[in-house]
Amino acid sequence: MNALLGSFVVLASFVTLCNAQCYFIPNESSTSNVLARCKDLNGVTHQLNSDWNTDNCESCHCDDAGIHCCNTAAIPTDYDRDKCQAVLNKKTCTYTVLEKKNPLKTCTVKAWVL
Repeated sequence: MNALLGSFVVLASFVTLCNAQCYFIPNESSTSNVLARCKDLNGVTHQLNSDWNTDNCESCHCDDAGIHCCNTAAIPTDYDRDKCQAVLNKKTCTYTVLEKKNPLKTCTVKAWVL
């Protein structure tokens, strides 16, 4: 019984650590217009069943229901937030955690979330 309980604790930890950061934008319903496209938060329209990456390191997909987007960059979560700050490189979609007082010095990160 203890082994089963231990397995559930480990599984729950992995689910928490692998929490994807996603969101959904439903298509606007209109009786006078049949939608063959999706409109994103910036007002840009995308073809139905298309995929694209945003400037903010998100992978998106347009389907009949709307737009589904998920973050593609691993986000640092366990670091000294008083002493350090996370900086996103939008070209590589990676974060670097740097000291606030000395941005040339990196900080230790103990956990990341995708």
